Amino acid sequence: MNPKVDAFLKRQDKWRPEFEKLRKILLDAGLTEDLKWGQPCYALDGKNVALIHGFKEYCAILFHKGALLKDPKGVLIQQTKNVQAARQIRFTSVQEVTKLEKTVKAYVREAIEIERAGLKVQFKETKDIELPEEFESKLAANAKLRAAFAALTPGRQRGYIFYFSQPKLPTTRAARVEKNIPRILEGLGLDD
Repeated sequence: MNPKVDAFLKRQDKWRPEFEKLRKILLDAGLTEDLKWGQPCYALDGKNVALIHGFKEYCAILFHKGALLKDPKGVLIQQTKNVQAARQIRFTSVQEVTKLEKTVKAYVREAIEIERAGLKVQFKETKDIELPEEFESKLAANAKLRAAFAALTPGRQRGYIFYFSQPKLPTTRAARVEKNIPRILEGLGLDD
């Protein structure tokens, strides 16, 4: 048990019982515990296997290479269409965690075996990722922007594409695109 995770759990009001139950499952599987990205994260030999996190409507166990899990129970959820590797099992009560405990344990065992085997998720090439219409139209209309975007590293390109794609409202997507055009023209990534 990691004291940073203990401190994290003490601060949780909404999902503490669910987190504690998931934590026990992950620790019982022999994984090491740390706090990464502000969430309890569980690893095997330094490689991230799963983390637990909470949202307004649900909490979840996230498998970093969940796309490789077989999912015979059909419980894994892809958070958004742009998430390539990770998959979640979501919960809204500690009773749900208890009900799915055997399934969660089986998925954790499989995730550990995937890590031990050194399996990797095959990621889409940046060119294969669908651009949001609001950004695609700007690229089509502006040769300088198109050239500047093409000059960015694939990781920076994906960062922008995912950031622009996230909002549900087209107006929000368009605003994000407009705000970041100068950064792209300067050759900067989203987080530079």
